[in-house]
Amino acid sequence: MKYLDEYRDPALAQQLLDELRHTATRPWRIMEVCGGQTHTLVRQGIDDLLPPGVRMIHGPGCPVCVTPLETLDRAMSIAARPGVILTSFGDMLRVPGTDTDLLALRARGCDVRVVYSPMDAVRIAEARRDRDVVFLAVGFETTAPANALSVLHAAHLGLTNFSLLVSHVLVPPAMTALLDSPDCEVEAFLAAGHVCAVMGWREYEPIAAHYRVPVVVTGFEPLDLLEGILLAVRQLESGRHEVENQYVRAVHRTGNTEAQSVIDQVFRVTERAWRGIGTLPASGLELAPEYAGFDAVRRFEVEGLRPVEDPECIAGAILTGARLPTDCTAYRVRCTPRSPLGAPMVSTEGTCAAFHAAGRTRSTS
Repeated sequence: MKYLDEYRDPALAQQLLDELRHTATRPWRIMEVCGGQTHTLVRQGIDDLLPPGVRMIHGPGCPVCVTPLETLDRAMSIAARPGVILTSFGDMLRVPGTDTDLLALRARGCDVRVVYSPMDAVRIAEARRDRDVVFLAVGFETTAPANALSVLHAAHLGLTNFSLLVSHVLVPPAMTALLDSPDCEVEAFLAAGHVCAVMGWREYEPIAAHYRVPVVVTGFEPLDLLEGILLAVRQLESGRHEVENQYVRAVHRTGNTEAQSVIDQVFRVTERAWRGIGTLPASGLELAPEYAGFDAVRRFEVEGLRPVEDPECIAGAILTGARLPTDCTAYRVRCTPRSPLGAPMVSTEGTCAAFHAAGRTRSTS
């Protein structure tokens, strides 16, 4: 396929691997902060082909996985109410809550619908003004512009039956939280190309300077990742700590200023809970006061939530890169894509799902 096969060329991949082997003179630990990148690294076996000592740490780059359990339990409580249509992207339906998931609720008769855009939810609300339509708005900065536009469009239509259950999270605060941890092993980051296509990379410059870590904005194809790793290793070897852009075909420093403007119009920065990680200050988005009427948390009072994580699931350690899926005793035994204990085994961007799809097994030694 033109413009895609070029980034999967095995000969060019081998050249980049050879250059990496000649460049790396010592062990280095690099974290990718994108679940899509994790899946490419694992599916293509890139993490196993890297020079000895160059290790990829899989970070909290799956927006479905970091959505807090309380938000999911709240969504299910709202979905169970008469007269409510809860809409969501498909990968949220099987993420386990404390007692059940959205797919099971739908099987019991609740009106839970898969949509492909928040605008689909607005159209449902316009067509069914007799029902309350809620869109489960999760994701990093990438999905925030579309969710903001859905609110503006609903306001333009005068809809009073449309709301968002917002659980947006922001990448830079998660990176700084990881770097501030006393157990942090990360020496460089591969930044998510799609997030930077929206936000640019200016937010990463103070992180690189303060923590003295290279940050390389990277795409999602095998050659993108190999080149991103190579750029990071070159910086580490030379003692530099800058922001570099591998993903030049899609990203520039200032990002998409129109998308940023609509985010700033509809949302405000707030503290946000991350599943398995905890609450991080200034790490999420919430609706601005002038759009509070579209806030599902305000519209639906939900009391008595007592989120309880499955004790066998080590999602928190996996999301921070402290552990691998193969370290989990439940992996591929009690936790599978058909019967997941935690979100990382459900989402198409989850690390556990990536390992399972690639056939990675636990060591028997």
